[in-house]
Parts: sequence; structure tokens; C-alpha cells
Amino acid sequence: MTDRKEKKAQEAEAATESTEAQLAEAKELADKYLDMARRLQADFDNYRKRTQRENEEVRKFACSSIVQDLLTVVDDLDRALASTDEDTVLVQGVRGVRSNLMKVLEANGLEEIPSEGAFDPNLHEALCMVDGEEDGMIAEVFQKGYTLNGKVLRYSKVKVTKKNEPAPEAEPAAGDEPAAVDQDKE
Repeated sequence: MTDRKEKKAQEAEAATESTEAQLAEAKELADKYLDMARRLQADFDNYRKRTQRENEEVRKFACSSIVQDLLTVVDDLDRALASTDEDTVLVQGVRGVRSNLMKVLEANGLEEIPSEGAFDPNLHEALCMVDGEEDGMIAEVFQKGYTLNGKVLRYSKVKVTKKNEPAPEAEPAAGDEPAAVDQDKE
């Protein structure tokens, strides 16, 4: 009878070890699947956030081509206003139209690029250079520049100063001797 009990005990122990091994295997597999699910969830969250950022970017700059086209209208209005010194009802109306158009454009993210002070190649396009007191200062603006939601839509076209440097005095070249003084004159 003791042999039977020992045999049953051994069988129970073997079954327990087998069950524990299966349980450890199942736990390892569950951990693996849980890790995969977490990674998949993180990948999906990253995808969702990236898509949302891209959609916001598209929305921000979707109107850039129409804004660029409207800037030519603003330029035309500026030229029309600059060509007259009169302050008639018509001129006041044109100023009002320009002002309203700029308010609408600014509400959609348009900003004028400052065109005073130092030249910045990230914002300005130098069309020519003139002599001036300092290097790299804006002397004249040919066309205003604008940014749309922080990105340059059109660069300011400007004239840039270049410091006027005095011409160096001519020095005799090496090997040239000063002209000899004629001492034979008496």
C-alpha cells in the first residue's frame, strides 16, 4: 500500500510540476501578448497625434495660395494710394477697403515682415546695394514681405547698404625705387 501511495504522490507531484510549467508558459505568453498590445497602443497613439499635427498644419497653410493672390491686390491698393496726395472720398474709401482686407488676412495668420533696421536673409531679399554709413542696413523697401502663421510667405524685397570704405593709398610696389632727384641742374 505504501507503494501505491508513493506512486500516487509521485504522479500528483508530476502533475503539479506539469501544471506549474504550463502555468509559467501561459503567464510568459500572456506577458508577451500584453507587451505587444501596449506597443500597438503606443504606436496607434503616436500615429493619431502625428496625423492630428499634420491636419493642423494643412489647415494652417491651406489658404496660403489665396492669401498670396490677395497680396497682389493689397500691393495694387498701396500703389494706388501712393500715387495720390488728395484726400477725397474715393481715396478714403480705397484706404478703408485696404484696411478691411488686411484685417481679414491678419485674422487668418498673416503678418507683415518688419523692413526697418538690419538686413536678415531669412526674411529679406536683397535686390541691390548702395553706399551707406553701416553695412547690412535696409535703405529702401521695394516690396513688403509677409509671413503666414510664422512661415515666410513672401520675402521683403529691399535695397541694402554697404559701408563706404576709403580707398587705400597707393604704395610703391616692391622693387620700385623712388625717382632720383636730378642734381645736375645748376
